[in-house]
Amino acid sequence: MAYETITSEARGAVTLITLNRPEALNALNTTVLRELQEAFAAFEADDSQHCAVVTGSGDKAFAAGADIKEMVEKEPADFFLEDFFSGWNDMTAKIRKPWIAAVNGFALGGGCEVAMMADFIIASENAKFGQPEIKLGVAPGMGGSQRLTRAVGKAKAMDLCLTGRMMDAEEAERAGLVARVVPHDQLMDEAMKAAETIAGMPPMAAMINKELVDASFETTLQQGMLHERRLFQILTATQDKAEGMQAFVEKRAANWKGR
Repeated sequence: MAYETITSEARGAVTLITLNRPEALNALNTTVLRELQEAFAAFEADDSQHCAVVTGSGDKAFAAGADIKEMVEKEPADFFLEDFFSGWNDMTAKIRKPWIAAVNGFALGGGCEVAMMADFIIASENAKFGQPEIKLGVAPGMGGSQRLTRAVGKAKAMDLCLTGRMMDAEEAERAGLVARVVPHDQLMDEAMKAAETIAGMPPMAAMINKELVDASFETTLQQGMLHERRLFQILTATQDKAEGMQAFVEKRAANWKGR
């Protein structure tokens, strides 16, 4: 499928999606949202694809934020009536397969929020994160105040949201926002390597592991432990469980069926 503001390509069992508005530092507008929704839906529906990587084109930005030019003349009532930004929060809500954000530069405002929607972030040493909406007289609207606080804690989230300052990759990793930081010229190799590792896992187990970690943010410890136990028990009935354990005993590579 041809896109205007993104590219999407299958590389083996990994789908690579690239935000492709380098002239606007990959700023996010309604066309980007629509095309990302289409690309994620295609990824989810394709049984040959087991993990995705999302990155930004060029060396400067993952996404430098929402497209302010699209919002500056919008009537206040229209933001409410259109439930503006809700589509971004819905974008990956039904994506059960894992995906990684490979952050190559600025991830600010909406760009930081999209990165935080990923299952985890791998950052270039040049990456910078922030929620600078306060400098425009507004606040995060795509989950920034909520996901950021869950990732880095109240103090750090308050600091970023109230001062609008940027956090570099090293600080982001220390704070728990980023899973790993890699040299800039190795970012895509490392992100694809991680995605290929995930894509090589039994698909149902990958989806359930993702679901369980996500559920830990929404449930009590006891409810989460029960959910974990039940899904573990469900996985024991799969063909891949039988194959994985037999392969382990026989000291050979497993042949996953996705069943």
